[in-house]
Amino acid sequence: MATLDWSQCEAVESVPGKMSGAWVFRNTRMPVHVVFENLGDMNTQELIEQYGVTQEQVDSVLEFVSRSLENPTPLPEELAVSHAHSL
Repeated sequence: MATLDWSQCEAVESVPGKMSGAWVFRNTRMPVHVVFENLGDMNTQELIEQYGVTQEQVDSVLEFVSRSLENPTPLPEELAVSHAHSL
């Protein structure tokens, strides 16, 4: 299983005390996970209008995820072992 290293995506940030440190679009309070939760029901233009993010931000996040899935980062050993035991 691969993990996403959001610190490598310039369009997002995690600030302690801002949205409990969740990854949000830079300079907003809009959590990144909202894009993925709503892509089945909304197109990117609707997301932009509804949540006040830019086309560039959405494109950057989607491109980051696509690149990350092509070249996944493996789970650290201790998490991989923990995950295997939970199956």
